[in-house]
Amino acid sequence: MRIAAVHAADGKIFGTLSDDEFRPLLMNGAPVRDLRDVIALLEAGPDRLQHGTPVALSSQTLAAPVGPLTKNVVCVGKNYHEHAREFARSGVDQSGDKQESPEFPVVFTKATSSLADPLQPVPASDDPTGTTDYEGELGVVIGKRCSKVSAEEALDFVFGYTVVNDVTARALQQRHKQWFLGKSLDGFCPVGPWLVTADEMGPLDGQMLTTAVNGEPRQSAPLRDMIFDTPTIIATVSAYVTLEPGDLIATGTPAGVGIGFQPQRFLVPGDIVTVAIEGIGELTNPIS
Repeated sequence: MRIAAVHAADGKIFGTLSDDEFRPLLMNGAPVRDLRDVIALLEAGPDRLQHGTPVALSSQTLAAPVGPLTKNVVCVGKNYHEHAREFARSGVDQSGDKQESPEFPVVFTKATSSLADPLQPVPASDDPTGTTDYEGELGVVIGKRCSKVSAEEALDFVFGYTVVNDVTARALQQRHKQWFLGKSLDGFCPVGPWLVTADEMGPLDGQMLTTAVNGEPRQSAPLRDMIFDTPTIIATVSAYVTLEPGDLIATGTPAGVGIGFQPQRFLVPGDIVTVAIEGIGELTNPIS
């Protein structure tokens, strides 16, 4: 099942997608405005879902299909071998760990205020260093409260998957050693275009993750190329931080980001970035 969010006249609402129609979800006759409520409704049984009047998806403005987030976006860095190598060579990593293949997952967070919608302009002009970069990633949405789960059982706690662009101000990332500020500018975390539930997505393996800038291919890798797979990431995080329904995890980016080029290729106003994952869809955002 595909779950989308749109901007209605009275705020963001969630619904399901059927062909090219958006079908608003209802709870007690009112529109659903919280992804946690969507998760609860589906847990009760998809056959019991109540919908409002369907509308053409093309007539709607998509919103990020998550939220309201109750904790920062949990992110994993250096999680594809080739990207870990290009990052180590770039000079940006000032965390003190220059390993080209990390021994353990590198975990950081992005502020909830960085969340952005599909087609929402990413404000690179707010980055005073002019070093805004893209990072196409698989997003994992938690469906059930989990604490100290094993990798073997971790996928039982996944609700669905989406596409994330972990936009980063590289000079700020380097300057402040910790990555939070360089990753958390307002609008620096586009998510979308919708969620695909775990049962529809199936096993994560050969689905290709690609990123293009102005139509030029920059990143391309199968999801199986992650150093630490999704179950390992969930087990690692939940060992210390309890994950709740609706929490979003960004699982890392493959090689081909702007800092990996010589000379480096940062985003500028007027660029268009599209991140796509097979089985989910395309997340496109202009740069402003």
